[in-house]
Amino acid sequence: MLRREFNRTAAHLAALAGTALLAPAVWAQGKAPVDGVDFLTLDKPASTEAAAGKVEVVEFFWYSCPHCNIFEPQLEAWLEKLPKNVSFRRVPAMFRPSFEPQQRLFYTLEAMGKLPEVHKKVFNAIHNEKLTLDTAEQITAWAVKQGLDRAKFTEAYASFPVVTKVRRATQLQEQYKVDGVPSLGVAGRYFTSGSLAGNMPRALQVVDHLVALAAKGAKT
Repeated sequence: MLRREFNRTAAHLAALAGTALLAPAVWAQGKAPVDGVDFLTLDKPASTEAAAGKVEVVEFFWYSCPHCNIFEPQLEAWLEKLPKNVSFRRVPAMFRPSFEPQQRLFYTLEAMGKLPEVHKKVFNAIHNEKLTLDTAEQITAWAVKQGLDRAKFTEAYASFPVVTKVRRATQLQEQYKVDGVPSLGVAGRYFTSGSLAGNMPRALQVVDHLVALAAKGAKT
């Protein structure tokens, strides 16, 4: 979803996302990804957190984005086959201040060790149960219903580490020049998205190409 699309209705966006699931014939014919067309090479490297010898892949997302919701199962399937030399992390995006509560939700769940079991539930709550999770109050009330301790959640949500991670997430988003979600960064050097690659399944194939490219560069 591009920045300019955020004011459209979720139903319309979901319909658009559904049409993007078919891979273009040109990819089936084996044409390699092209810099400036299928992906972009950053002018200045973005920061990474991967250990030495690892290629970092970053997914930029927003819980309320219908495209991100549709992409999540595709991403999970891709992650099941993740090579050992790849380090993956999710980064919640912020295109306006109203996104921050959901950024904090992500990093609070991470801080509490609850992200693996609750991450998908957030998408389900927003897109299937049609709940509104836009404010700290709404998010906290929902988290408590998921069995999380209110006091511990509230403390983590307002903590310095969570606030710091939110700030760093926004900085990384700016470094990659993210113009919409879901989108993917590779090795602090490359950026791709459904808009560039044609759709998100193909974007993952582009990422595979970029990971191989980055790994080869690291060895030379």
